[in-house]
Amino acid sequence: MKILSVISKWSLLALVFTACNTQSSEDKEKDVIKEAYIYGYPLVIMDVTKEVMTAAPNVTETKAPVNQFDYIRKFPSPTSTDVVSPNADTLYSSAWLDLSKEPIIFVVPEMKDRYYLYPILDAWTNVFTSIGTRTTGSDKGTYAIVGPDWRGNLPKDVKKIQSPTNTAWMIGRIETNGPSDYAAVNKLQDQFKLIPLSSYGSHYVPPKNLPVEPYIDVNTPPVKQVEQMDGITFFTNLTALLKNNPPLPADSSFVRKLASIGIVPGEVFDVKKLTPEQLENLDKSITEAKTTIANEFQNMPNAKKVNGWNIMTEYVGDYGTHYLIRAAVANKGLGANLSKDAVYPTLATDAEGNPLDGSNRYILHFTKDQIPPVNGFWSITMYNDKQFFVPNPLDRYAIGDRSHLKINPDGSLDIYIQNTSPGKDKESNWLPAPKGGFNLIMRLYDPKEAVLDGKWNPPAIKKLY
Repeated sequence: MKILSVISKWSLLALVFTACNTQSSEDKEKDVIKEAYIYGYPLVIMDVTKEVMTAAPNVTETKAPVNQFDYIRKFPSPTSTDVVSPNADTLYSSAWLDLSKEPIIFVVPEMKDRYYLYPILDAWTNVFTSIGTRTTGSDKGTYAIVGPDWRGNLPKDVKKIQSPTNTAWMIGRIETNGPSDYAAVNKLQDQFKLIPLSSYGSHYVPPKNLPVEPYIDVNTPPVKQVEQMDGITFFTNLTALLKNNPPLPADSSFVRKLASIGIVPGEVFDVKKLTPEQLENLDKSITEAKTTIANEFQNMPNAKKVNGWNIMTEYVGDYGTHYLIRAAVANKGLGANLSKDAVYPTLATDAEGNPLDGSNRYILHFTKDQIPPVNGFWSITMYNDKQFFVPNPLDRYAIGDRSHLKINPDGSLDIYIQNTSPGKDKESNWLPAPKGGFNLIMRLYDPKEAVLDGKWNPPAIKKLY
């Protein structure tokens, strides 16, 4: 977002601290600024991410102009380092929507028995709707994604979905069963359409060769760009963004707190001068806020640890007024799904609490009643200590219920996790590990209630001696 030249940095700081100076103490002033940073972080990181991902004149694999899909056509290779914690289950399609002028029509093809998921996030990172196998089934459908203030009529065959903000992010995933399945999935990806309402019913061709703003930094990751913002820049951006993406109704009490430091959506800033001490307090407060956000992700209060696995099911994708959790997820996992759509247990230690290492051999044993309960599908993905795929002789980076696993006679399941082959008779159930440290991410798509309410938990991984 380009910062308006009429709002100077000193103007914003003046307004922030004019209000703060009337409060009882400097500590209170710092606390409110810290809370304001945590509250506004998701809105700012979403805006920077949108700028980077839409800074393209035409569609590429990772970028696309606003209101157009980009398409990832194949899984990342084991030598790729572009994507951290890559996915070997689904192919992605992503689009940033601008709903300020008119609704965008979303056309979904017939999916038959193919699992898919297209959640849509508002500018605050909340998933306000989820279109896919779990919610809308496999039939074709047509939806109008409309902004918060739009009023008008839609064609009879179009279902209305209202976004709380004019900025929205759609992140599509389609089940993909390995490289041999790419062609079929790519064909489906092309059948998902985004059409402005004014062009619906005509032969619409998305515009090409669009101009790109020269000020956008496409080389620095969005998280890094926000991290490098000083207090003046961050709050200038936040306040301008609030004008077009107003706080949600549940935020009303916090909005009053924001007003106490001069952040009021839609209001003009006064020109004031600030002391060096006030400037120092501002930057100190946001430095503390950054540390608080990082610590929150490491010690998520909405996560539980069972059998070594970290499992998060509460508040993800629908944060309400849990602003610190929302900021922590936006910082480390922007675009998180609703738990009803997907749950991602992570594992970095064995049953004895020791870090996982490829110099050891492990077994993950599921009893018959412990095999992951899902309506969609499940998998376990292997990552090295840098969170990338591990090259291996089988070209296997994930294993799960679509991997032609051998089930034991009693209905239980064993998965062998080690660097070398467990033997030809067991290779169907082998997830190859690197020679050094590694960790696992389990993906549970459309998990059953037992996962969501905590009655089901994955087993501990045990070292074989």
